[in-house]
Amino acid sequence: MALAFVTVFFLACNNDESKKNTNKGVVERVEQKQVLEFGFDVEEYEFKRDTVKKGDTFGIILERNNIGYPKIFQIAEKSKDTFDIATKLQVGKPYTLLFSKEKANDSVQKPTTFIYQQNLEDYVVIDFKDSIQAYKRTKPITYVEKTATGVIENNISETLEKKGLSQKLAFKMADDIYAWTIDFRRLQPGDRFKVIYTDKYINDTIYAGVHDVKAAYFEHNGDSLYAFEFKTDSIKNIVDYFSEDAKNLRRAFLKMPVKFGRLSSRYNLKRRIAYYGYKVRPHKGTDFAAPVGTPIMATANGTVIESTRRGGNGKYVKIRHNATYSTQYLHMKAQNVKKGQYVKQGDVIGWVGMTGNTGGPHVCYRFWKNGKQVDPFRQKLPEAEPISDSLKVKYLDYIKPIKKRLDDIFFLETEPESIENTITEGNNTDIQ
Repeated sequence: MALAFVTVFFLACNNDESKKNTNKGVVERVEQKQVLEFGFDVEEYEFKRDTVKKGDTFGIILERNNIGYPKIFQIAEKSKDTFDIATKLQVGKPYTLLFSKEKANDSVQKPTTFIYQQNLEDYVVIDFKDSIQAYKRTKPITYVEKTATGVIENNISETLEKKGLSQKLAFKMADDIYAWTIDFRRLQPGDRFKVIYTDKYINDTIYAGVHDVKAAYFEHNGDSLYAFEFKTDSIKNIVDYFSEDAKNLRRAFLKMPVKFGRLSSRYNLKRRIAYYGYKVRPHKGTDFAAPVGTPIMATANGTVIESTRRGGNGKYVKIRHNATYSTQYLHMKAQNVKKGQYVKQGDVIGWVGMTGNTGGPHVCYRFWKNGKQVDPFRQKLPEAEPISDSLKVKYLDYIKPIKKRLDDIFFLETEPESIENTITEGNNTDIQ
């Protein structure tokens, strides 16, 4: 019996030792998270970054990196349906070359992939490691909804700067929301505002500016002015701002087609010019002087009926807004729209230039009413289209919770931005 006890005890001890020895050989395995950039594993590739310089072409860049011209031609031809890399590279844009970390058979290191960044969000991948593939991608975008308040001391830009907020909020409120109801050059000390807006981030970390303003409230000259963003046409993607009682805050036409310019010559049917011996030379347009390259905006929604170059007009665009009104924009450096294209108020349709008969850089703005050129400053222009009866009930229901949120925001001299909601778009896990 005693012998049996000793044997059992010895076996138990041996089992414990065996477990200890086994545990000593176990190494805890930590699974590393895969990190992708432009959809490629950073552990598998070396990334060589550069920017397109003056004189660079796709061929020159690849030849500089040991790719021969027969191969370059083949890559360019097979990828041009996706992106014409041979003609569309722009100076100053970043690009990345990927080199495989696998040991190559030859001693000369050659890239396997070319990535061209069109902007912060969009990029083109031309992969020629095995077969040639070309495709476009967008980096993951995150929208973060925030709130902010401010009290005016001198001007809105200074107020936003003190709070560390984007100046684009000022532009959105002054140009898009309250352009027809508040003169932001005449704000008074003590005027104040609340705003619910959305910031845009790329890959969760790169700030890409204010995306849009969902709602705003402004106290000015004793008036309380609400504004709520609402899409009235999903097909044409028309978004307007309306008051709490569903009145459109916008007018049908902007006062001028350039943001930064001065009125240099008015509509005048009795104009006399010394160069022509003081003969009457009617001026049926309104001139706004601005530097070459200044964006020219459509003053109202409409369809482009002409985008061409002709005689003294130079390069110009003409837009039909409805059966009554049309506008024309002359002497452009270049157009940004094509015939038949639908444009919205504020869209950039071209840039100020000096084409045609002109003594200096400006845009000649012409305005038609019922087929006759008229002075836009003497017209009683219509307000923007009101919200339809069928949408009004939906709109009023939609803004109820948003208005409550605005009303619940307290005015504070200094306060942190409050993050309300985060929405992520895209399914890549890129890093910048």
